[in-house]
Amino acid sequence: MLTIHPGAPSRAAQPLSPSVRIRESVVRHCLPLLTPLKPRFAIVPQHEHKAFIPYTRLFASAPAPNSHAVVQAKAVRVADKVLHLDRAWEEAKELPYEYLVIATGTKLPSPGSMQHDHKLGGVDFFKTYQGGIKTAQNIVIIGGGAVGVQMALDLKEFYPEKNVTLVHSRDKVMNRFHPGLDAIVRKRFDEVGVKAITGERVKLPAEGFPTDGTPTTVHTTNSEIPADLVILATGQVPNNQLVKDLDDDAEDKLTAPNGFLRVRPTLQLLNPAYSNVFALGDIADTGAPKAARPGMLQADVVVDNILSLIEGK
Repeated sequence: MLTIHPGAPSRAAQPLSPSVRIRESVVRHCLPLLTPLKPRFAIVPQHEHKAFIPYTRLFASAPAPNSHAVVQAKAVRVADKVLHLDRAWEEAKELPYEYLVIATGTKLPSPGSMQHDHKLGGVDFFKTYQGGIKTAQNIVIIGGGAVGVQMALDLKEFYPEKNVTLVHSRDKVMNRFHPGLDAIVRKRFDEVGVKAITGERVKLPAEGFPTDGTPTTVHTTNSEIPADLVILATGQVPNNQLVKDLDDDAEDKLTAPNGFLRVRPTLQLLNPAYSNVFALGDIADTGAPKAARPGMLQADVVVDNILSLIEGK
């Protein structure tokens, strides 16, 4: 019997099982990715190195640590029971699996996502971006969700002398959260000096906004805003390219219209042909908030269910 993840719609065909503690690492191979990066590392100086988590001792406290491995490679394609890598590991670019967990998350507009696959390049990227912020006087943030609000307040905390404007297409900021947050955020904006323009859409130039400090103008529905730096906080794009080949061959599509992976309440892919493949966290179309806590709870469910499948339950 398989466990249903918290918040999943109730389905009689998916009974709950007793909680099972994580006894050992079920999946032998794990692909490392950079930690989910908060854009504030691009603003707050001298903390950029904290955006990365070393995997050197990931399995040090696990039973039989030598039976586990961290593969330093990029997963490029999921096939049936085989994961394709961008480089050889143990002399092969194919990694066979019995069970696979996809936790690839989402990608944010720069500076929310990295342009490099290694720490040194990532640290240099953050430092360069921080330098651009220091020299800019007029900064415009496009997007009034959690990321945009956080960045606006970080900017005014560290650089109170700068002009920070946040533009949001909806009438309320953080509109996907509790409706009372809008008043709380606006009060704080007034206290620190963030200008909020809501209910207006930005006309994005086809070539994008300058990133070298060249002065520009942000055109909205009703406004023109001078800017030395424009920061996009326009939402998440799911990292679903891994399953593209599977999706092209499947009658029952793996991705939802919004791009996230369709899953059952057990967090297995919805397509019954891939019951040994799970998705969790931001990439999974669960309806849960895209945040760390739901992902951690979902991880427990996935471990429980893989163990149940191995034990034939």
